[in-house]
Amino acid sequence: MKEIKIEELSLEAFNEFGSFNNMINPSNIHFGTDPVTFYRDMLQQDMGVKTVTSFSICRVIPRDFTITISEYHSHCGEGILPLDNDIVIHVAPGAPNGELPVDQFKAFRVPKGTMVVLKPGVFHHAPWCLNNKEANSLIVLPQRTYANDCIVIEHKEDEKIRMIV
Repeated sequence: MKEIKIEELSLEAFNEFGSFNNMINPSNIHFGTDPVTFYRDMLQQDMGVKTVTSFSICRVIPRDFTITISEYHSHCGEGILPLDNDIVIHVAPGAPNGELPVDQFKAFRVPKGTMVVLKPGVFHHAPWCLNNKEANSLIVLPQRTYANDCIVIEHKEDEKIRMIV
């Protein structure tokens, strides 16, 4: 089984897959001062041609750090914001015919309050929780993407990947 080390988020390492920003302690350009400060345009997400955005919760409980399933969305990006715990996500660049690029998978720790936005076509799936407690993540997608633009691939035995903390 292939093993990959869980990395810390950095612009250089994550750029191929999308973008991210700390939504709780922003340092971006803003308008106003206390008591009201507005941090504008912190992240952009490709929503494809759809106009209705949906906000969902993905709750995960502690489980083995083995990647056994991946998915991708051909026509839109996906936003993931861990709300109450740090999480680990796995990603890989899109590949022709949905083939799994097993040698290109990476894993990243995403601190709670930091939103990642995945580019269309990037392989990923539900996150893993850290600190041995459940994690709730806000998922931002066009409405009903899970039903009409979600290609799910189960990894064959020789394509499974173990993530190392």
